[in-house]
Amino acid sequence: MTIVITSGDPSGIGPEIVQKAWICLKKNPLNEFFWIGDPLHLPDSNIPWQQIEHPDQASKVFGDALPILIHKFAHPIKVGQHQPENAADIIKVIKRAVSLVKTNKAKALCTSPINKNVLMSGANFPYTGHTEFLANLDAIDNPVMMLACSKLKVVPATTHIPLHDVPNRISIESLTDTIKITNNAMKEKFGISKPIIAISGLNPHAGENGQLGIEEEKIIIPAIRDLEGTINIIGPLSADTMFHPAARAQYDVAITMYHDQALIPFKTIGFEDGVNITLGLSFIRTSPDHGTAFDIAGQNAADETSTVNAIKMAVALTRK
Repeated sequence: MTIVITSGDPSGIGPEIVQKAWICLKKNPLNEFFWIGDPLHLPDSNIPWQQIEHPDQASKVFGDALPILIHKFAHPIKVGQHQPENAADIIKVIKRAVSLVKTNKAKALCTSPINKNVLMSGANFPYTGHTEFLANLDAIDNPVMMLACSKLKVVPATTHIPLHDVPNRISIESLTDTIKITNNAMKEKFGISKPIIAISGLNPHAGENGQLGIEEEKIIIPAIRDLEGTINIIGPLSADTMFHPAARAQYDVAITMYHDQALIPFKTIGFEDGVNITLGLSFIRTSPDHGTAFDIAGQNAADETSTVNAIKMAVALTRK
């Protein structure tokens, strides 16, 4: 079995970075993949591709051409533009890929970038991102988004929600679940027998003993205490001082309370090589840690490094 990669939003850089990723990996059979998408969307006609009818055929093709399980889009693409009319096909590709992984016809899923506004306006997409949609398809309640690069692994306890909603979305129960799922993944997927997990506060200076906010005292500290003795946890830490090199050396993975607490340091440290991993699913899912980049689509300017790393990460995680 091999890795399946979705088309993502074909008006963005997805088709370009898939072709470039194949160029990088075609001589390494350990990192074989196939793409679900429309060949008409591939920007470089000099890069060979070959249609496959079944995922099992990808291995025979991969060394010579990009294997494609064809999904024809109903509407032609306009490179670099939002196209809500393509939303239904983008969603169909994701569902098809998940079905292949869940029925053991592919060993892991790597998703190409989507644009949530396109999906919401074109198909009334009710999810805030890939993570939440995949959780629904897999019938799980608490998906966990991990960002990983060579220098940092970080998990936001809440994902794509407005900042003013964060305090009401964090609870002792939800934070405890996130810590447990992260701890299990560090053991089972990354081979760290006794991972050290750093937990950030929500408020400046981790609440300053209740002077700058009460969430640490009422939610975060009780969640940590509930797990003391079973999981190695440090915190709550002030988010502004937990990501410099000396601080990162003290833990294996960090859990923050909201999106930008995690993503700002992560993308500062590992923008080019970062990978998004969804924990808690019944299957392996990775993706590059960037978006559709409509502004550079069609210019041969997209960097495939994150996608290459996402494929390699998916392969590595399937071996655990």
